[in-house]
Amino acid sequence: MQKLSLNQSLQQKLSPQQIQFIKLLQVPTAELENRIEEELELNPVLEEGEEEEPETVPESETETSEEDSAEGEVTEPETTEASDDIDIKDYLQDDDYHSYKTYNDDDDEEDRESPIATSSSLHETLLTQLGFLGLNEKQLAIGKQLVGSIEGDGYIRRELESIVNDLAFSLGIETTLEEVEAILKKIQSFDPAGIAARNLQECLMLQLDRMDDGQDVDVIVGKRIISECYEEFTKKHYPKILKKLDLDDEDYIKDAIELIVRLNPKPGGEVNSGLVKNQYVIPDFILTNNNGKLDLALNSRNAPELRISRSYNEMFQAYDKSDKKDKKLKEAVSFVKQKLDAARWFIDAIKQRQLTLLRTMRAIVDFQFDYFLEGDETKLKPMILKDIAQMINMDISTVSRVASSKTVQTDFGTFPLKYFFSEGISTDSGEDASSREVKQIIKDFISEEDKSKPYSDDKLEDLLNEKGYNIARRTVAKYREQLNIPVARLRKEM
Repeated sequence: MQKLSLNQSLQQKLSPQQIQFIKLLQVPTAELENRIEEELELNPVLEEGEEEEPETVPESETETSEEDSAEGEVTEPETTEASDDIDIKDYLQDDDYHSYKTYNDDDDEEDRESPIATSSSLHETLLTQLGFLGLNEKQLAIGKQLVGSIEGDGYIRRELESIVNDLAFSLGIETTLEEVEAILKKIQSFDPAGIAARNLQECLMLQLDRMDDGQDVDVIVGKRIISECYEEFTKKHYPKILKKLDLDDEDYIKDAIELIVRLNPKPGGEVNSGLVKNQYVIPDFILTNNNGKLDLALNSRNAPELRISRSYNEMFQAYDKSDKKDKKLKEAVSFVKQKLDAARWFIDAIKQRQLTLLRTMRAIVDFQFDYFLEGDETKLKPMILKDIAQMINMDISTVSRVASSKTVQTDFGTFPLKYFFSEGISTDSGEDASSREVKQIIKDFISEEDKSKPYSDDKLEDLLNEKGYNIARRTVAKYREQLNIPVARLRKEM
């Protein structure tokens, strides 16, 4: 049996302007320029350039009544005779939206171009070396297939049998596993040492082979450790290594192990870091310390000046003076009005974005003032998103969007904003200490430990408790893992 009923409900929905603001708020400075370029392409009313002198509009055309002052409304043409005209008086006014300038008082800074780092990729470097081998056409094709299979860290993880099949099906080249392995051996002789290895063990052996002149005892012992005792070496079971190599003194392997740990486990990264001298991060904020006064500026160099195109004023003026019966002209004016409203919304969202960023960052600076004065991690206070949201009277989600993808440049480095947020650890004094402060203390303990007897997590817990930090062993283990510090057994040195 069907039944009709009437229910009343209250729903909250985001307006198009709010959605646009949220999307812009998440965009970091490095991507803002692309977002603005997209808007410039989509909206002919919005243009880039310096602010022009406003044109003089006759007073009769700029007077508006209170009833007609609904700025930013998109008006659809009505079919009734009473509302047949499009009200364009608001669009003939000069208002705050006709131009937009970003928050940057340093004109010289806007004109200054950052240098661009250039580099040769890993594959380009290897292909250049491949060309020096004097290979025939078939061997060169095999070599290019192998180079193309090398991943960014320098390893070939694809099975050679699969590469043989790739050559047969994709390039029509019939080859054998032996031929591919022969070309691979040649590529493994390229720089950097260890390139094109199939696993870490082979990578280390390739580097040791490059160093072996038949006389260096440490290299000879190191090769035996990697070839015969690799599993024991990875687990730092040194007594088992001594027994397997039939040695009775740790001094025989100590220097060899020190040599091995200095080898490069990711040879592919060596090429990139050697050729790219500078990596640029565009900070969203710039914080400077002027004799104890922290000056905060928003980096808006990548946001060009935007304005509403004044050329469309002529269309509005022509329409205002016409008999307003031309259907095509009315449709054109209606289209322009929609684009003009969209441009106003976009410019307003940009302004609101910058103001929100500044309010949020100022609150973070005020909260962590002692840290920003000196850069001492132990002075970081426990701070969560809710703390900042309450300070600026905004929603936690807004603060989260600001903190998730923005960075700040300080006198002691450039940091992501989420770096300054951390949970609290209770202390004997009744105050909360930042988890980052505790991590720094753990790092200090481990850096000062006796490497022959490294601290276990239980021992670190005891040391922290002695300093007044109430922390559990599992929390110590969690922080140690977040610091990418291995367990005590793997930190042991001879």
